[in-house]
Amino acid sequence: MSVDLTARAAHVAGIRERAQAEMERLGVDAAFIDLLVETFYGRIRAHEHLGPVFEQRLAGRWPDHLTKMKSFWSSVAFKTGTYGGKPVQAHLGVEGVHEGLFAEWLVLFRTTLDDIAPSEEAAQWFMATAERIARSLVLAMFYNPALDDPANRPLAPRQ
Repeated sequence: MSVDLTARAAHVAGIRERAQAEMERLGVDAAFIDLLVETFYGRIRAHEHLGPVFEQRLAGRWPDHLTKMKSFWSSVAFKTGTYGGKPVQAHLGVEGVHEGLFAEWLVLFRTTLDDIAPSEEAAQWFMATAERIARSLVLAMFYNPALDDPANRPLAPRQ
C-alpha cells in the first residue's frame, strides 16, 4: 500500500510541476491570477445584467468570494488542489440566474483577458477553460434529459 501512495504522490507532484512549467511559459503567475480575479469581478459588479445577480448573492461577502475565486483559478491553472468548493451547488438556486447569463459572463471574461493577459496563449488557455466550466455549469443547472428523450417528441405527421 505504501508503494501505491508513494507512486500516487509522485504522479501528483509531476502533474503540478508540469502545470507550473506550462503557466510560467504562458507568463501566468499568482500575481496574474489576483489581477484577473480582481479585474473581472470589478467588471461583473458594474455589468448591467450580471452585477445585480452577483450583488444579491454576495452583498457583504465580496472579499470572501474574491479569495475563493483566486483559490479556484490557482487550483485550475497550477493543479494545486487548493480549491475545495462545489461550483454547481454554489450556483443552484441563485435568484436571477438563467442560461443566457453564462454567455454574457464569457464575453466579459474574454474582454478582461484581452485587456490583461500576459500573452495570447495565456488568454486562449484561460478562455478555453472558462468555456468548459460555463458549459459544465449550464448542463448541470439547466439540462433536462427528459426533454431530449425521443419518446417525448411528437411524431411527425405522415404524408
